[in-house]
Amino acid sequence: MTPFSLKRRKKYIEIDPDQVLIDSSNLPGFNTSQFEGRLERPISRAVLYGIGAVGVLIMIIFLARAGSMQISEGDAYRARSDNNLLRPVPIFAGRGVIYDRNGVLLAWNAPADLITQTNTSATSSEATSSTAVSAVDSIFTEEPVARREYATSTGLSHTLGYVKYPSKDKNGFYYQEDFQGVDGVEKYYNEQLSGVNGSRLVEVDARGKIISQNVVRPADQGGNLTLSIDSRVQSALYNNLSDIANRVGFGGGAGVIMDVRTGEVLAMTSYPEYSSEVMSTGKDSAAINSYINDNVGRPLFDRVTDGLYTPGSIVKPYMAMGALTENVIDPSTVIITKGSISIPNPYDPTLSTVFRDWKNLGPLDLRHAIAMSSDVYFYTIGGGYKDQKGLGISNIDKYLRLFGFGADIPNSFFTSQSGTIPTPEWKKKTFNEDWYIGDTYHTVIGQYGTQVTPVQVVRAVASIANGGKLLVPTVLNGGESVDNGETNLPQIERTIDLPQKNFQIVREGMRLGTLQGTSVALNVSYVNLAGKSGTAELGVSKSKVNSWITGFWPYENPHYAFAVMLESGSVHNLIGAAAAMRQQLDWMHIYTPEYFN
Repeated sequence: MTPFSLKRRKKYIEIDPDQVLIDSSNLPGFNTSQFEGRLERPISRAVLYGIGAVGVLIMIIFLARAGSMQISEGDAYRARSDNNLLRPVPIFAGRGVIYDRNGVLLAWNAPADLITQTNTSATSSEATSSTAVSAVDSIFTEEPVARREYATSTGLSHTLGYVKYPSKDKNGFYYQEDFQGVDGVEKYYNEQLSGVNGSRLVEVDARGKIISQNVVRPADQGGNLTLSIDSRVQSALYNNLSDIANRVGFGGGAGVIMDVRTGEVLAMTSYPEYSSEVMSTGKDSAAINSYINDNVGRPLFDRVTDGLYTPGSIVKPYMAMGALTENVIDPSTVIITKGSISIPNPYDPTLSTVFRDWKNLGPLDLRHAIAMSSDVYFYTIGGGYKDQKGLGISNIDKYLRLFGFGADIPNSFFTSQSGTIPTPEWKKKTFNEDWYIGDTYHTVIGQYGTQVTPVQVVRAVASIANGGKLLVPTVLNGGESVDNGETNLPQIERTIDLPQKNFQIVREGMRLGTLQGTSVALNVSYVNLAGKSGTAELGVSKSKVNSWITGFWPYENPHYAFAVMLESGSVHNLIGAAAAMRQQLDWMHIYTPEYFN
């Protein structure tokens, strides 16, 4: 018998339903909350019909909407689709070029860079899956923007300023389409320099291929400017300020040279300075941070227009004008100076307050008092002493303001700080203290709370030189005009209506100062100058000083006035602003002698 035949066949016995029902009482317990032991019921035909009906309804709705979009609204959606591939792209107007008075380029537009906006937030998978779209975007987001470049000559940055470039978002849309002037000439004459941007319209297909492009509006070039600045003279002035400041330890400096006939500024510079190009591009963060964090040199700070400084003795010519006009003295009045004056204490006659001069200068008339910068002489004619009456603080305030101190320069590139002239009202408001005679003494020699800017000083000394015309200084060359109607014809804020003989007496005192007085450093052989120096003591300890030199040339027929200041140097320095100006004059005599003819 084979093995196969030895196998037993299994018997399958059918179970009847009644047997199941009989045994149901013997079933084990089920957890009915977990659906154990439950019998499934089939889905009814009604439910199936209902679901089918809902599906059909949804399909009908979708078909109806699709038909509406393609038939009745098809043209509108097609236009919208076409517009998605159309975008206006700005055509940047060329910014106006800036020249110095001799036609030397100071700021210009270099060949345009192709600026491509990259969306750095996109992942690599997104970039891979959207190649065609990227091709379209690249056409829209690439736009040539001219680089703004500046002359590398030193000393020009605060005059020229810098710009902020057009800016766009990560999608390539320009939210700022114009260059914006941020400082200096770039800011003040921004409207003149900017021009008007144009626009072009680019159409591409879905693959990024250009179908057409058209110029919708051409760009209008910005206007050019020719400045009154001589970049050679200005750079030399900066270098001379830098040289003296670094040699003897001044914290910074400023200088201005202005035509006393027209108000044209030949040179204006602030030391130290920044780079206009670095500030415009904004890429060199290390350099920009060094500018911002330099709290000593403050290279972003324009000392010519924004710097407020104690003037010291450079205010004495204006005090002399006041004393002559008010008949406090006449030019020949001699005051015997003994190096100091003493004022008795009104509360204790055994005590007195001593006001010292820088030296015992002996008997002086007004011209020699200006030349030798006698403090005692001006204490006496300013606040009065013994039998000699003085101007008084009201007249001191009056005459300083008459020459432009204590006020800003209206409607001008140089509009900025007003400065301070101390008065009893100012002291009461500022310190809640009474005014004393000592305050008058200190104010008449440019100390105490007096604060002036270098540009205020240069136009004040120019008004001495030209006989009383208080000019509005300008950086535009003669005949240049701008859209706002400003021209560089001489602009006179006011004429100081004082006797011309008094102007001449003060000019004589300043000329004497360069021949034998405190401004003798300016006694050069190639031109006759008139000058007035000043050393302003700073702080309670008076260990630091501001050094000033002001004046004009030629003495006989003035053409140019100047004001040079070096700030916060040691009180022991024997070299200061006069040395810097002397170096400047010697340089100009060699390289720009036309200014002395």
